[in-house]
Amino acid sequence: MYFHREGRTIITITLIVSAILIFLAFFLSSKFGWARFIPYIVTGFIAVETFLVLYFFRMPKRKFTENDNQLISPCDGKIVIIEEVEEPEYFQGKRLQVSVFMSPLNVHVNRYPASGKVKFYKYHPGKYLVAWNPKSSTLNERTTIVLEHANGKEVLVRQIAGLLARRIVCYSKEGESVEQNQELGFIKFGSRVDLFLPLNTKILVKHNQIVKGGVTALAEW
Repeated sequence: MYFHREGRTIITITLIVSAILIFLAFFLSSKFGWARFIPYIVTGFIAVETFLVLYFFRMPKRKFTENDNQLISPCDGKIVIIEEVEEPEYFQGKRLQVSVFMSPLNVHVNRYPASGKVKFYKYHPGKYLVAWNPKSSTLNERTTIVLEHANGKEVLVRQIAGLLARRIVCYSKEGESVEQNQELGFIKFGSRVDLFLPLNTKILVKHNQIVKGGVTALAEW
């Protein structure tokens, strides 16, 4: 296991601040008798905080699923939406929506569900509604990426900020060619990823199913 590059700054700051606080705690305990328990309390608190930061930015090694006929989950999480909807931003028509909710405990790297060309990219500032709220898809801070597959079909991937997520990172650039399971971006501290697929796409997952990014096949086209 290793840690994602988006966490390097916050991990470094956390470790430095933690070392300073522990040093100060032991210094106070040596000067004031009433403070003898402070180092142990501070050390315990910092240990938990550091563990949570490292856990959030973890990048476990895994064997990716590669299949040109399938759309692979772009992230870890739980399937919260599978339904036919109107997609107004790009397609301006009906599509199959499959949404994956990521809790703060999930691995938060996002990946391309299929290989293809990035045909469209747009960032939208917005609100921070809870990620499972249906309105978050159009009201929250989000990015929209459209991939055109070699078969001519298109899939829209939407990164959505949640109640705790305050920063969406997206590496997509219009016109570039990308590979299935290649890193698309990262969303910090809980969020959701939506896929909008052609209506004739065969869905391979169920509502509330737990999925793994780069591993679980969501659909087949």
